[in-house]
Amino acid sequence: QVQLVESGGGLVQAGGSLRLSCAAAGRTSAMGWFRQAPGKEREFVVAGWSGGSGGSTAYADSVKGRFTFSRNNAKNTVYLQMNSLKPEDTAVYFCAASVRYGINLYVEGHYDYWGRGTQVTVSS
Repeated sequence: QVQLVESGGGLVQAGGSLRLSCAAAGRTSAMGWFRQAPGKEREFVVAGWSGGSGGSTAYADSVKGRFTFSRNNAKNTVYLQMNSLKPEDTAVYFCAASVRYGINLYVEGHYDYWGRGTQVTVSS
């Protein structure tokens, strides 16, 4: 069982920044972020492999160049730095973790554990 604790959501004006954190209690193979806007399905944001080598990071096209995913392996924590935020980034952001290897990072069903979500609201 892996517990995920998210923090860092809030309200920000368009063009502003927020940083989300997700601490995992347990070993993971990959961690990432998904988001769900009102009336929409949950969608992939960013994810990367856990562990020392890290490997490549996958980003949704809608956040490339604005969001940055990073990790602190010693703390088993991942971060999502969100810059140049837009109103369309408003959503509940969920941290996700997998304990399987060889998953497709973009696929929601490949993740085994989920955080409760943290609200990000971007005002225009």
